[in-house]
Amino acid sequence: MTAVKTLGQFIIEKQADFPYAKGELSRLLRDIGIAAKIVNREVNKAGLVDILGDAGTTNVQGEGQKKLDVYANEQFIAALRSGGECCVVASEENDECIYIESEISKNAKYIVAIDPLDGSSNIDVNVAIGTIFSIYRRQSLDGKPLISDVLQKGSEQVAAGYVIYGSSTMLVYTTGKGVNGFTLDPSIGEFCLSHPNMRIPKEGKIYSINEGNYVHFPQGVKDYIKYCQEEDINSGRPYTSRYIGSMVADIHRNLIKGGIFLYPVSSAYPKGKLRLVYECNPMAFILEQAGGIAIDGSNRILDIVPDHLHQRSAIFLGSENMVNKLMEFLSGSNLMTYKADSAISAP
Repeated sequence: MTAVKTLGQFIIEKQADFPYAKGELSRLLRDIGIAAKIVNREVNKAGLVDILGDAGTTNVQGEGQKKLDVYANEQFIAALRSGGECCVVASEENDECIYIESEISKNAKYIVAIDPLDGSSNIDVNVAIGTIFSIYRRQSLDGKPLISDVLQKGSEQVAAGYVIYGSSTMLVYTTGKGVNGFTLDPSIGEFCLSHPNMRIPKEGKIYSINEGNYVHFPQGVKDYIKYCQEEDINSGRPYTSRYIGSMVADIHRNLIKGGIFLYPVSSAYPKGKLRLVYECNPMAFILEQAGGIAIDGSNRILDIVPDHLHQRSAIFLGSENMVNKLMEFLSGSNLMTYKADSAISAP
């Protein structure tokens, strides 16, 4: 019989990888896991209680908020506020950063950027949704944390992860030492290691993009989509198109099976739609640590220095061969290939 290893046990075992942390990072990851279980409980009974539907408010992006958006945001902030290891929370649902200035948090070392409920437009139709989080070390030494503590480039992340609320609930995370996945066992209320050392296949046969916006995409992206659709027995094409409309769900599937996720600029979103700080950076960190590639079309996502909290970006990420093939269409003869082994460990 194989022994069950819980998220808490796994985090404690790996604590030696971060001797400078003295347990704070482990406790912070534990707090995020607890909040995820609380949100999961509400997600799983959403059709039975008054938690479906619109909240009647909008977030800073002008997007209508669902009731579960608001609930998830409150739960994660409450967990981070009470844990004492986080000094700043940057959330998709809040205009400004939330500074935690309680007595137990006055010496906190970590910044958390979070999308509390990704894919929330799918809530009312019972499709998989998720949570995305990113953790940085505070760089400033004294006084109130600075906005520069939040606006670090993605390569400075010390941890990143996501939770997917689907047919089962999983928490997948990295601390720059590979990627591991944990499935929630509802019988004991614990996340248990189910997917150790996750690696994305170097090649895949799935492309994920909202093809309804095809006419608004750059020509290189259009050409790549046509390439994916063409029949070629030798290369296994045509590829399969799969798009859920939840970044967490689409990327989780591609991470396991191999594939590419594309969210290019468009006429409606000339700078891209997805947010760099709490969507693109954490997902890019996870995919690189799993052997994949993440770019904005010309730059490595993790090398971009954000200039504001809710900055948007184009993003293409997934299997190494698929992303490099995309680059041929985006860059033509000036192709610069990206190697999966260029991923660097977090400090």
